[in-house]
Amino acid sequence: MTGGVPDLRLAGFAVATWLSSLTALYLSARSGILLGAAALACAAVTVAVASRRGPVSILRRLAPAPGSRRTVAGAAPGPRRTAGGAAGVGSRRPAASATQSRGTAMPESRRTAAGAVRWIGLTILLGVGCGAVATGARVMARESGPLVALVRAGEPVRIEAVVRDDPRALRGSPAMPPTYLVAIDLRAVGAEDAAPLRLEARALVLGSDPGWRGLLPGQRFTARGKLMPPRGGDLRAAVVSAKGAPELIGRPSWAQRAAGVLRAGLQRACEPLPDDSGGLLPGLVVGDTSRLDEALSDDFRTTGMTHLMAVSGANVAIILGVVLFTARRTRAGPRTQAVVCAVVLVGFVILARPSPSVVRAAAMGTIGLVGLASGRPKAALPALAAGVAALILYDPELAADPGFALSVLATSGLLLLAPAWRDALRRRGWPAGAAEALAVPAAAQVACGPVVAGLSGTVSLIAVPANLVVVPAIAPATLLGVGAAVLSPVWAGGAEFAAWLGHWPAKWLVIVATYGARVPAGALPWPDGTWGALLLAAITVAVLFAARRPVLRRLAVVMTMAGMLGAMPVRLLASGWPPANWIVVTCAVGQGDAVVLPAGPSRAVVIDAGPEADPVDHCLRRLGVRQVALFVASHFHVDHIGGVAGVFRGRQVGAVAGPDWPQPPAGRASVAAAARPVQLHAIGPGWSYQVGALRLTVIGPFEPLHGTNSDPNNNSLVLRAEVGGEIVLLPGDAETEEQDELLRHLGPEALRADVLKVSHHGSAYQSPAFVDAVDPAVALVSVGKDNDYGHPNASLLARLARGGARVLRTDESGDLAAVAARNGLAVVARGDPPDS
Repeated sequence: MTGGVPDLRLAGFAVATWLSSLTALYLSARSGILLGAAALACAAVTVAVASRRGPVSILRRLAPAPGSRRTVAGAAPGPRRTAGGAAGVGSRRPAASATQSRGTAMPESRRTAAGAVRWIGLTILLGVGCGAVATGARVMARESGPLVALVRAGEPVRIEAVVRDDPRALRGSPAMPPTYLVAIDLRAVGAEDAAPLRLEARALVLGSDPGWRGLLPGQRFTARGKLMPPRGGDLRAAVVSAKGAPELIGRPSWAQRAAGVLRAGLQRACEPLPDDSGGLLPGLVVGDTSRLDEALSDDFRTTGMTHLMAVSGANVAIILGVVLFTARRTRAGPRTQAVVCAVVLVGFVILARPSPSVVRAAAMGTIGLVGLASGRPKAALPALAAGVAALILYDPELAADPGFALSVLATSGLLLLAPAWRDALRRRGWPAGAAEALAVPAAAQVACGPVVAGLSGTVSLIAVPANLVVVPAIAPATLLGVGAAVLSPVWAGGAEFAAWLGHWPAKWLVIVATYGARVPAGALPWPDGTWGALLLAAITVAVLFAARRPVLRRLAVVMTMAGMLGAMPVRLLASGWPPANWIVVTCAVGQGDAVVLPAGPSRAVVIDAGPEADPVDHCLRRLGVRQVALFVASHFHVDHIGGVAGVFRGRQVGAVAGPDWPQPPAGRASVAAAARPVQLHAIGPGWSYQVGALRLTVIGPFEPLHGTNSDPNNNSLVLRAEVGGEIVLLPGDAETEEQDELLRHLGPEALRADVLKVSHHGSAYQSPAFVDAVDPAVALVSVGKDNDYGHPNASLLARLARGGARVLRTDESGDLAAVAARNGLAVVARGDPPDS
């Protein structure tokens, strides 16, 4: 880094405040306050020790000025000398000899170092004390005795609350209504026949009525529901399960109403646009991704561009940067520039919704812009540290918010890394604009890399190039989107024209994300969680420090390039997934089923879709499936069809089939709705389908079964697949009754198979005679990790193993593939099982 040592005197306080608040969120209120009190007591002792020579010199001894010669070089400044080396003319003190200089420099250096260490220790203690005490005091509301009693009672209650943020929809299947998550501030809660308890506490509503969807932040309401305990790790005191609609009290603030009008106007202006760019533009401007396709959202996440779809400091910096540039062109003075930027900032916060995340983004973006615009990033670092500490003390939940961490890290990268990298590129002959365009996204990506790796379990190799090539499109798309929102209440045609103009740069972002997500070996696997993030952070810091020395910098570049160039051919040519000659893959979709059979290059037949859309979509992406020749639902339970939208996501589906069994009706309607305009066909025994080298035949059930342990399970389609000379048996969730019926009608020989997808996730409801008749060489169990059903049954697994089958489970090994090898069947496990 250029420009000397950055001013990090407040960094210790900010980091300590952050970590202590995060810790206190998981502690009781008493433990958090005791932790903070102990830290503050230690800080008081430190100050007392430092003040023995008099209170005037405390700060001078504890905190020497950053960048001073004593701090940087570790020695007191010597007398001025002329070009000839003699002491400066007019100096009253004679020049000291070399021996004398050495004799006085060492004690001064030690005193300076000791003062710096005491200052760092003091700021850390103060940060721990302030963060823990502030968070512990807020946790008290979570532990309120009367409220905890109501939660434990589990009785219906009536609440009065205020909406904190926009409702968020959790979509299930197309035929099932979504559940709305609404963050609220409780004002009163009580049983129906009792006086309400007045309080102030945070909570979360799980609402199933569509009336929750249109609530605005700041709206006051009452509702009925049941209280459930919170998950911990935040300030929420309860979770409210509400089936009915909320009853509104009054209206939200004028700012929230204005934001609602502008956001709705922007959506109307984007309606005529294509789904991809038209759904992205509101996300770029105000973080509204309600129209954005889930597959496209996943592509943005894969390419490291997901920050563009949320209101972040980048949005604020873009808008304020354009305003500041325009104001300077008009020769406006500094005060005028500041006033104009402040007015625009307030307007943007109102447009994007004055929610906590938007206020956070505004604060971080403003600090980053001020640092870059002033040309004094070191002066902005104390402001960043103070801003981080102030935001966490105001809202301790931010300490556990990944979005907050990404905003702070991105701003830190802009202040610490981007100026140095920009200047270094300019010294090497790069044009100013090109140097800025490369340095800013690279610095932000490097700073955010550890958190992103911890969250995703991957390190993206295409994130920096992808973010670099979209830089020219972000500002025009954002500004035109803002223009469309502002024009929408007064001139609908002008708003639509601005949105149409804005969708062209947004289209470029869509193209980069779509193709970038499909680059082979674009993301390398990395340990996820806290330890993965810390490991990459340590490596990043080590590389940045090594890069300050030319020899180490060249060595780091060579090693990095060697690692990338050495790993990419291996991943491109021998990635290991999907394995060659695979005949069936059981996807790791949690507690559910999704099975894939090959039907040609980039084509497949898919049986069942698991409980959620994303896991089956990701499994098909990993297999390179772009076209589904046939989708079959073995039966209509949600753990087999809940993710049907993921099968259809961005893929052509030729045909859809399912059993001629009406239950559960919501499941059948869900598949039919997702398949439109493709018709859902009812199929039964004797039906067959052939595509390429795959032949699929339905062998059961022979007749509807009623009064069984589970009629939908025992009317599952039982499929026999012939692939590459091997037989694969797929019995859905068939239980003992249907298995015995198959044995009676077909006999043991007709059930013999090389690969068995174990029925009903390995439940205990299995016919031993049926298992023995199948006699598989490979048995694949699709089951969720730590499920509550006791699946799979240990006795069943032991029986399969005694029969000579190789038994593998998706909860332990992730996606499972049976492979036709030269000497028989083999099994390849991809790893990375899901958490569900």
